[in-house]
Amino acid sequence: MMRLHWSPRSPFVRKVMVAAHELGLVDRISTVRTVVAMQKPARELLPENPLGKIPTLVLEDGTILYDSLVIVEYLDSLAGGGRIIPAAGMARLTELRRHALANGLLDMLILWRNERDRAQPLPALLDAFALKTEAVLATLEAECEALATAPVGLAQITTAIAGAYMDFRFPDLGWRARCPRLSAWQHRFAERDSMLATAIVDA
Repeated sequence: MMRLHWSPRSPFVRKVMVAAHELGLVDRISTVRTVVAMQKPARELLPENPLGKIPTLVLEDGTILYDSLVIVEYLDSLAGGGRIIPAAGMARLTELRRHALANGLLDMLILWRNERDRAQPLPALLDAFALKTEAVLATLEAECEALATAPVGLAQITTAIAGAYMDFRFPDLGWRARCPRLSAWQHRFAERDSMLATAIVDA
């Protein structure tokens, strides 16, 4: 049994779990609740991941993998390869580029939230996060049709999770009103069994 350092609030952990459901591997993963925070490193995690981040996956032979993309690559290979990340060529590059955009949005949202919650946040930094987020959303809205018609893959999973995370942590952002096509697609994708089984909860 593989062991995953896990939290019900982490969108990056959710990415791994959605992928595991889509690939039929979820029954091979046990989860360990691991609380991480920028100002409170999880000391018990550091021997297995010196970055102190989740997700971190410990394989049955003791091999340790971290970073959600690396873990999903491994799970995809276990399922035969090329299932949610194309194996080669332009299809792979397009999938990884779309994933990088959605994953970068998640990174930025987490940093934005941390800055917003500081006692004295920097206005210029908050403005920069807002500007970049709008640029990403505009790109996702423009590419939504191409994303929606592609086979279900890592880019779709990550984009759908980013939408759910914005609803969860940034309810005042109003992204759905400005991105109607992306919003409609995200609502449909969120009804997949893999997404319903991994819904983010504040627990």
